[in-house]
Amino acid sequence: MENAIEVKGLAKYFSNFRAVESIDFHVKKGEIFGFLGPSGSGKTTTIKILTGQLDPTVGEAFVFGEKVSKLKNSNARKRFGVLTDNSGLYVRLSIFDNLKLYCQLYDLPISKIDEALGFVNLKEASKKKVSELSKGMMQRVLLARAILHEPELLFLDEPTSALDPVNTLHIYEGLRALNKKGTTIFLTTHDMHEADTLCDRVAFLNKGKIQLMDEPRNLKKQYADSTITMELTNDEQVTIRKDAAGAEAMYQLMMENRLVTVHSNEPTLGDIFVRVTGGELV
Repeated sequence: MENAIEVKGLAKYFSNFRAVESIDFHVKKGEIFGFLGPSGSGKTTTIKILTGQLDPTVGEAFVFGEKVSKLKNSNARKRFGVLTDNSGLYVRLSIFDNLKLYCQLYDLPISKIDEALGFVNLKEASKKKVSELSKGMMQRVLLARAILHEPELLFLDEPTSALDPVNTLHIYEGLRALNKKGTTIFLTTHDMHEADTLCDRVAFLNKGKIQLMDEPRNLKKQYADSTITMELTNDEQVTIRKDAAGAEAMYQLMMENRLVTVHSNEPTLGDIFVRVTGGELV
């Protein structure tokens, strides 16, 4: 499968600070790729390099097979969308008028605005001024702007960090639908549940370096322990191994009608991150 992004030996230094150090990875076309790590790990710096906002100190990065330095021309920029912490919205204008300006910039029909606002659950608020918006609503307007032109590649930097659970789930559904239509998504987040829910593959970034990279299910299999925990009718919890003796013990509890719930003890991505890096996700 052809790659949408290729990164080779990439590094970015700011004076004596090494924000990103010698990383290698690729993102396949049509994939949702998660770049996971705590604040300050180098996630946003990487996105800014991949979108042509920053030049790398060392190494190479390619998007659509072209060096990222070529992404600064307008035709190339129409092929991707970006959601970062840089707003760029006109606070005195309404949500609708902000998106209308973007439609004019990209020669898009105005009808695209309703579609984008539906994606982020903001149709009813289209006439609200940006200055009146909460942080979560602002985040959704920025996402609407990023997907307005149906980009081939979408860069999302902590896309649901300010959202409530209901709107977060709505955004997840929209991103999956967008991906099914062929949009490649590069997602940075420190929310391991979000990554597990959305991503085909993930990379753990810590202190500017990639520590681990694979499909979430493979990582959980690799770091799983071979036990099952059962909750019994007397609220007791019993842990058994996944073997013949464990199966016999579970069977006996079921025959006695004492078994309430069964849980496999596979780790979360957060558990694996802490185990691999020794660091917390903050």
